[in-house]
Amino acid sequence: MNKAVVFVGLALVAGLGAFGYQMVQSTGGGHSMEEPDLSGIEEGAAIAAVTVPANLSANAQMGERIFNAKCAECHGTNAAGQKGVAPPLVHKIYEPSHHSDMAFIMAARNGVRAHHWSFGNMPAIEGVTDGDVKMVTLYIRELQRENGIN
Repeated sequence: MNKAVVFVGLALVAGLGAFGYQMVQSTGGGHSMEEPDLSGIEEGAAIAAVTVPANLSANAQMGERIFNAKCAECHGTNAAGQKGVAPPLVHKIYEPSHHSDMAFIMAARNGVRAHHWSFGNMPAIEGVTDGDVKMVTLYIRELQRENGIN
């Protein structure tokens, strides 16, 4: 038998084994980030302490206005979340490397099945365009950067 075929076969088996091991070690939600302990926070209170930048870009200011009109009722002032209502968007779970800007657009457009937090599913947001959500995302990203989330 050709040594190259044996090597490729062994590499394939090793790869499948590693993949299987990763799946078994998963936290059940398909991600490695655990929901934080919220037991010390009063129901309806902000989940995250958010520092607001001294200056927001013009587009982020527009995003802030849209956020306040369409998102803050659930996600709280400055995207700090609300215990028992919705998660903070100024949180490492929503950092750009884990939730892209497109993830925010898709969430607003289609809603989201609960997967990181136990708040329940998020419905689609009526009355916002993809452009609106892009401005909201800029606002959230500027808040995140100010709070050390890059």
